[in-house]
Amino acid sequence: MTNTIHIGLIREEKIPLDNRVAFTPLQCQWILTHYPNVQITVQPSPHRCYKDEEYRAAGIHMAEDLSHCSILLGIKEVPVNSLLPGKTYLFFSHTKKKQPQNQAMLQNILQQNIRLIDYECLVHEDGQRILGFGFFAGVVGAHNGLLEYGRRTGLFNFKRVHECHDFQELITHYFGVKLPPMKIVATGSGRVTAGILEVMGLLAIKYIPPEEFMINSYAYPVYTQLKAGELYLRKTDKTYSREDFHANPGKYDCKFLPYVTCSDVLMNGIYWDKNIEPLFTWDDLTKDNFRIQVIADITDDQNGSIPCNIEDATIEEPVYGVNRYNRQKTAPYEADSVTMMCVSNLPNELPRDASQFFGDQLMKYVFDELMKGDTTMIEKATITRDGALTERYSYLEDYAKGKGSTVEVTH
Repeated sequence: MTNTIHIGLIREEKIPLDNRVAFTPLQCQWILTHYPNVQITVQPSPHRCYKDEEYRAAGIHMAEDLSHCSILLGIKEVPVNSLLPGKTYLFFSHTKKKQPQNQAMLQNILQQNIRLIDYECLVHEDGQRILGFGFFAGVVGAHNGLLEYGRRTGLFNFKRVHECHDFQELITHYFGVKLPPMKIVATGSGRVTAGILEVMGLLAIKYIPPEEFMINSYAYPVYTQLKAGELYLRKTDKTYSREDFHANPGKYDCKFLPYVTCSDVLMNGIYWDKNIEPLFTWDDLTKDNFRIQVIADITDDQNGSIPCNIEDATIEEPVYGVNRYNRQKTAPYEADSVTMMCVSNLPNELPRDASQFFGDQLMKYVFDELMKGDTTMIEKATITRDGALTERYSYLEDYAKGKGSTVEVTH
């Protein structure tokens, strides 16, 4: 007789509260139908995007106590006092870069013999990440960038994304919208940028190749996309290699600067780390030909690829201004400021769609591996087991012992 595997969907308790979930009610129903040896229990939550009644209507068991579950799935970091000893947890732990705010959590996970499998570390054989919310971050970020340009110029107005029930309602909101002439530059080529391009397509904003975009004017809204190979060139021979760039980013120059003179809106979806040149500098901001009025920094690296990203904003108040000359925070739309949209949890504005997309990837690529146990994929993503760091993450030893942590933060 096959042993029953009990899986629990935990309530999100990290502040600010997250409203996403690993599996929707229909996804839970599908799993129960196709995996007879699996039982799912959902912890009640007043703020989850799928209501408790929706899970009950799908026939999913609800219970406050998840101590009978061996595998627990969440989204964001779990508060220390909510951790259950001896369980297997899957969530975004934000510990692999020694993030200081999660040091105590990792120490408690080790003390309580918890197996931690980090979603961020689940990768395909070629190293590509399997799970993430980047696409919907791109959708929401692009919408918000356009919305703020409309408000800054007074030329048009959009409703906020979180006022829409789901992505379909947002798409309906775009029907018949006629945007004024504007020039948008989008950076990157990953999931975030795919979300940006989705919005460009839905609004019939025309793509223009970078070299034409830089020199021409248009009587309708246009955008261009700058992939890493168009943004960064090796200092020595002016070429680009993805592997070399990620290994030696300091050897590359950034070629973005001409676009500050010909763009109205920047939508930033590019990968960044501390050794990569920013897209422009504070000094560039002070020049008369700096044209960009609104920056949607969707990847949201504070003081990163966008130097005037000086702090994180919120879904409730997503924008602030930064004075181009004194570098101080201002109201969002002042004449001498650039309008900054920097929000780290953008997918929370479309939580139902983001959760469904996430759960689909989890079911397609991870769930079977999780049921099998110690597969290569699961092993690579396992940070702790039996009260110790796994070999792959042994570099976290000092951090786990409370000695040191970096200030680098992901979201």
